[in-house]
Amino acid sequence: MRLDIHTKLLLVFSSFCFDGVFGGGSGGRMVDLGTEGFEHYGRGLSHYKGSSSDFFNVKRFGARADGLTDDSKAFRAAWKKACRAIGEVDLVIPKGTYLVGPVKFVGPCKNVSKITVHMKGYLKATTNLSKYGDGAGWVEFRWVEGLTLTGGGTFDGLGAKAWPYNRCPADFNCKLLPTNVKFVAMNRTVVRSITSVNSKFFHIALVGCKNFKGSEIKISAPADSPNTDGIHIQRSSSVHLSQSLIGTGDDCISIGQGNSQVTVTGISCGPGHGISVGSLGRYRDEGDVSGLVVRDCTMTGTTNGIRIKTWPNSPGRSAATNMTFENINMNNVSNPIIIDQAYCPFKSCSPTGPSQVKLSDIYFKKIKGTSSSAVAVVLECSKGIPCQDIYLEDVHLELASGEKQVTSTCKNVRAKYIGTQIPPPCA
Repeated sequence: MRLDIHTKLLLVFSSFCFDGVFGGGSGGRMVDLGTEGFEHYGRGLSHYKGSSSDFFNVKRFGARADGLTDDSKAFRAAWKKACRAIGEVDLVIPKGTYLVGPVKFVGPCKNVSKITVHMKGYLKATTNLSKYGDGAGWVEFRWVEGLTLTGGGTFDGLGAKAWPYNRCPADFNCKLLPTNVKFVAMNRTVVRSITSVNSKFFHIALVGCKNFKGSEIKISAPADSPNTDGIHIQRSSSVHLSQSLIGTGDDCISIGQGNSQVTVTGISCGPGHGISVGSLGRYRDEGDVSGLVVRDCTMTGTTNGIRIKTWPNSPGRSAATNMTFENINMNNVSNPIIIDQAYCPFKSCSPTGPSQVKLSDIYFKKIKGTSSSAVAVVLECSKGIPCQDIYLEDVHLELASGEKQVTSTCKNVRAKYIGTQIPPPCA
């Protein structure tokens, strides 16, 4: 996914005001789930005692769950009540199919110490694109402390009907399609055991979030679906993603500008474009990237494995430093290890200057498996600011066809090599 789109998303996210806020303040309590509510949730929520937790079932607010009726109003009403409650709160979305238009779940929920969304249902997005703003999300969570989203439910973006309208691969000023699930300016968020399928644009986006933990997430879209990044992270810190299965049409995970202390472990990626840092260096005043760890992941049939991409002609300086990629298995991956500081996805580019993004202190450790291309390691750094302290340790990559040994290529870098090196280091 190109940084121009990522940064445009950030600008769109930041421009929202508090119009349509559904939360805040204090208010009514609702404890009675009814027979249906307890049937679905009572036995699974035994850790809550007495009236210490409030329960808000979207069906009690009018949700039909028939897959045909727009249930957006019921979702908004349930959130409004939940956000105005006191203490620990549970918002319940029972099993069923819900047709939902754009919905924003917005805080702050001033008197709520913890809010858990138990999503068992199957949510279908409206396909009427006129209902979405440029770069808006389908389901958004904003300015909420202590949110947990769990339950095994599914967000279905019905993206196939929207993908033909995506002009972003060719048009820098394209109108952005909606993201499936978006988290903006959140703190202490847990996302566990949810599924996202066929997003119109990104599946999940984090912008300006702190202390985010995601695990057991399943993401799926066709390999040719445009710009359907699995999880995109921007201007966020203390993010932990683990034990998730991602197969989509763009980056499985993309780490944009302004991120720090991001840890990614146990991700199975494919199809897709691998796990990417960037693209970086497209705009002035971008934030640095630091403290990234990607460990114990598997790439299968992806166009890239581990990729770092920055634009030429950078209008300002930034840095990506202190990053470690360790114990990554590559299965028939086109570009297992690639640094591309002349990144340009358009058909024609006219670079007038080098990238001004400084890459340093980057470690590739225990990278093994097979490459579908003859050049398995590409380190193409900026001639304006050459890469510094790039380490390759115990890299063992074979050509998937077994016909010959893979090679490596380097520009503007003197990498440091430790242990096994297949392909051989650049001359």
